[in-house]
Amino acid sequence: MKTEQERLFKKLNEKFVRAFATYHLLEDGDHVLVALSGGKDSLCLLEMLGKRARIDKPQFRVDAIHVRMEDVSYESSTDYLEQFCKELNVPLHIVTTSTQASRHLPDDKEEEPQREKPPCFLCSWNRRKQIFNLAQELGCNKIALGHHLDDIVQTTFMNLCFQGRFESMTPLLRMKKMPLALIRPLCLCEEKDIAEYAELRGYQPQLKHCPHEDTTNRANMKHIVEQLEEISPILKNSVWKALRRMKDEG
Repeated sequence: MKTEQERLFKKLNEKFVRAFATYHLLEDGDHVLVALSGGKDSLCLLEMLGKRARIDKPQFRVDAIHVRMEDVSYESSTDYLEQFCKELNVPLHIVTTSTQASRHLPDDKEEEPQREKPPCFLCSWNRRKQIFNLAQELGCNKIALGHHLDDIVQTTFMNLCFQGRFESMTPLLRMKKMPLALIRPLCLCEEKDIAEYAELRGYQPQLKHCPHEDTTNRANMKHIVEQLEEISPILKNSVWKALRRMKDEG
């Protein structure tokens, strides 16, 4: 009889395999760089990709990057991440940066003066910059991000409420200015399943969490989505179907 951990892994892995088969996320010869924050989602993503890389088809390589921010008080155990990657035979690259690396970034309109960006934007921008830089140095052609179905649904509502557009993160996004693609292999997985698996699997939690994670628009939208799910338990799947239908028709 399968244990609950084995059952959950099978469920997550089936959705992982369906995602990369449906949206052509992995191909022979790919070199994938995984953005490893140390949270449950990125650990689950790395485990899925690391184990899948041992299978003959498709043949691909996996590296991982962990970006440490000097001036933001969240932290993961480097020793744990190194051991986790070693067990999966995945090389780990640790890079340190800070929000101070670019306090001012150009505005969208050239005629407007540069303005200081909010700390969450700067943190995300600088982390992504390090990820993209390393991906190109290593010769990777894909970057894997740990966004799951809940993230995609929340982003959809955020774009609808704050940007006036019905769209979200896509399973596969090919970059226009560089030979890289972003993939989200957990796009069909629900956060509650990942969280339960992480607990049963014994993932080590982050030592310090981001001090802003409970005060952002995303955190507020997460609560709103949870309330909507009380009205419609199939909300997330409905939003996902609407997004895919719009893409297919457009």
